[in-house]
Amino acid sequence: MNGTTMVVVIVCVVSVILYKMFNKHLEFKAKTILHNNNADNKNDELQKEVQALNERVQVLEKIVTDEGYQVQKDINKL
Repeated sequence: MNGTTMVVVIVCVVSVILYKMFNKHLEFKAKTILHNNNADNKNDELQKEVQALNERVQVLEKIVTDEGYQVQKDINKL
């Protein structure tokens, strides 16, 4: 094998390796984007759930601090 043929073979091998590495990079990037989108959706769901729970706690606080509730509690103690 002469020098020119060896250089061509090396360039071809390096090109194939770089091509495969680039494809792996694109696959990884696509998986990362998909994972981030799924995480964003889950985060939105959790924020909605926390908001709903906060609203329920506020309602419960109003009920417990209501004077009528306290009177009913005192009546039940008797």
